[in-house]
Amino acid sequence: MTHPDDTALADATKLALRRLAKSVVVITCRHEGRRYAMAATAVDALSMEPPSLLACVNRSASIHPALAGAEMFAINILRRDHEPLSHHCGGGAKGEARFELGSWDDEAPVPILADAQAAILCRRDATFEYGTHSIFVGRVAEVRTFGEVDPLVYVDGRYTGLHNSLSPMGRGLG
Repeated sequence: MTHPDDTALADATKLALRRLAKSVVVITCRHEGRRYAMAATAVDALSMEPPSLLACVNRSASIHPALAGAEMFAINILRRDHEPLSHHCGGGAKGEARFELGSWDDEAPVPILADAQAAILCRRDATFEYGTHSIFVGRVAEVRTFGEVDPLVYVDGRYTGLHNSLSPMGRGLG
C-alpha cells in the first residue's frame, strides 16, 4: 500500500528529475530471431574497469522480456536530428515497425543505428530488480562512433540539443 507521504515524495522526485537533462538513446537487442528497440534516457556509465554501462527498463516495457533473455544489447546514442526516431521508438510504433525509420546495421550481433553518434555493444553481465524496473548491466564488447557530437537531449518533458555541436575530440569530466 502506498502511503500519502510516499506519493507526495514520488511526485516531488519526478518534478526534480524533469530538470536532469539526459542524452536520448535507443536500446536494441535481438532475441529469438526478432529485433527489439526502445527509446530511453535511463542509461549511464557504470565502470571503466571493466568498461560497462547500465540501462534501467520498466518491467512493463515490451523490450523487457527480450533484454532479459538476450545475450547482448546495444546503446545507440542519438543525434539531435534523430528526434523523429526517438518518437518512433518511444511508442510511436510497435515491434518490428520501430526499425522502419533510421539506417540499421543488422550484420552486428544486435541491431545498430549506423549513423548514431555512438553505438555501444554490450554483453549482458548482470540483471537486478528494483521497484518497477530491472537494471541491466552490460560489459562493453565494441564501440562505434560517427560524426560530430550533437546530442539529442531530453529535459523538462521536451527535446532539445546543445547550442553548439562539439568536436569528436572534446574533453569531458573523465
